[in-house]
Amino acid sequence: RSIGLSDLKEAVANGIGDFNAMPTHAVFLGIIYAVLGLILFRLSFGYDVLPLVYPILTGFILLGPFAAIALYELSRRREQGLDVSVQHLWEVFRSPSIGAITRLGLVLLAIFFAWLVAARTMYAQIMGGAEPASLGEFARQVLTTPAGHELIVVGNTVGFVFALLVLVISVVSFPMLVDRNVSAGTAVRTSVRAVAANPLTMAMWGLFVAVALVVGSLPLFFGLAVVFPVLGHATWHLYRRTVSVDEVI
Repeated sequence: RSIGLSDLKEAVANGIGDFNAMPTHAVFLGIIYAVLGLILFRLSFGYDVLPLVYPILTGFILLGPFAAIALYELSRRREQGLDVSVQHLWEVFRSPSIGAITRLGLVLLAIFFAWLVAARTMYAQIMGGAEPASLGEFARQVLTTPAGHELIVVGNTVGFVFALLVLVISVVSFPMLVDRNVSAGTAVRTSVRAVAANPLTMAMWGLFVAVALVVGSLPLFFGLAVVFPVLGHATWHLYRRTVSVDEVI
């Protein structure tokens, strides 16, 4: 279907409604801080991983569509008037499409690791690849030197390409796999066609997701415990407004 700004607003409003009806912030707060804890644990052994901290944190956006599959299931259950207790977060893993969900999730994981390799390569080529002596020295090099400015521009441009790829192949594919017993290829083709039919609207959605995740990250990542579930639920409603109920592409 062709969708517009009003559909995005409605999807977000419904996502907020789902979150208020079945808050899962405690679960995702634990997941978020477990990941951050692992990064900080690795940093405690040296600064060699420091150039990858920003790519790792931003790269998790690439895994977001897969990480939110349990939220799509909760939104689906609420839409159908079924029980939406927190224990149903894991109901999706008994879905007939779990094989296709897993395969497409592995594709996103491969894209995530490709992004990390690209980020490490860009750092090595632009900054020389030397291990930072301290966090302050690393920040100074990136923020105040011509090479650092080049790294910021090139790195974020390349990151945008990775994010665009993920948006195109997954904006409705994972919700569709939760909703229907279809192949991963069918879901991806549907997602590509949805973006092709609504390029401006989907670009606005991608921008909204990126800004929301940045804002949620600012107060020591606490905001992500609310922002991420809301975006997950909203993605389900975006799928429902975009893909026809009675037609599989």
